[in-house]
Amino acid sequence: MLDAKSIRQNPDKVREALKKRGDSFDLEAFLALDERRRATLSQLQELNAVQNKIDEKVQACIKAKKDPRAEIERGKENKQKITSLDAQCTEIEKDFKAALLNIPNIPDTSVPVGDASANKIVREAGPLRQFDFRPLDHITLAQHLDIVDFMRASKIAGSNFVLFKGQGALLERALINFMLTIHTTQHGYKEVAPPTLANRDSMTATGQLPRLEEDMYVTREDDLFLIPTAEVSLTNIHRDEVLKEEELPLYYTAYTPCYRREAGSYGKDTRGLLRVHQFDKVELLKFVTPQASYDELETLLAHACYILEALKIPYRVVLLASGDLSFAAAKCYDIEIYAPGVDK
Repeated sequence: MLDAKSIRQNPDKVREALKKRGDSFDLEAFLALDERRRATLSQLQELNAVQNKIDEKVQACIKAKKDPRAEIERGKENKQKITSLDAQCTEIEKDFKAALLNIPNIPDTSVPVGDASANKIVREAGPLRQFDFRPLDHITLAQHLDIVDFMRASKIAGSNFVLFKGQGALLERALINFMLTIHTTQHGYKEVAPPTLANRDSMTATGQLPRLEEDMYVTREDDLFLIPTAEVSLTNIHRDEVLKEEELPLYYTAYTPCYRREAGSYGKDTRGLLRVHQFDKVELLKFVTPQASYDELETLLAHACYILEALKIPYRVVLLASGDLSFAAAKCYDIEIYAPGVDK
């Protein structure tokens, strides 16, 4: 969430950021609401100051054995104004906080401007394997090897779920263990096994709410969300805490299943293992000083790429354009793996 004071002092910077993102957030309405909020709070403070003086006069009258009824009556009228204005402040503050949560992060100056077509390939690592035959795609190959069962997964949970079995389940578990071992023994991360359910405050703190609620699985009775990534759990380890600078950096890694309804993605990459509703992920997350954050991002990227290089999988690193950034991101890299079965 952006700082309200910073938005107020740098509205042109925020306007430019919204334009770069192609975001329709109404900044002018937000600024007007902020002005109204501060004016109402100021009026409330003035009324409270008046009430304090009235209370002092009442006490002075009683002490001097004078009739305090006039001041008491003034106090009643003033308290009514306070009650009314306080209710207005509460409502305005509610609207203000809701609006503030809908302002996306400001893209870093290194981010290309535009939609996904402006994404920039910054590095490619290969070489691509050459075959003297046409390689099978992952769906056909997985079914041929009997390591993934899409039909029975659909029977159990519905479409876009996966059932790994035999060597497929073993491969999944081995990859998770391989990644965690590398990151904890070579890259300096501390392993965490967090809850895979998160409350509304935790989801809000990482920018999933309120904008992305339709993409989340939620247990309505408890108002708990199945996490879309362990980033939610790891980020909230230190929510509402003040860390000493000498404690930083803190590196965390965690394996969790992840859940996404992908409500807006129907008809797009829905075959096989793409756009599934449940998937396994090993997350990397760092708590660092602002001054070191972009250097630390590059190191984190290198740690992720190291895994693919160790597995000898060709990949490329893509710097996402401003219109393709996630809501909370200022800068983001995608690592795209080459799939010979579909030649993309």
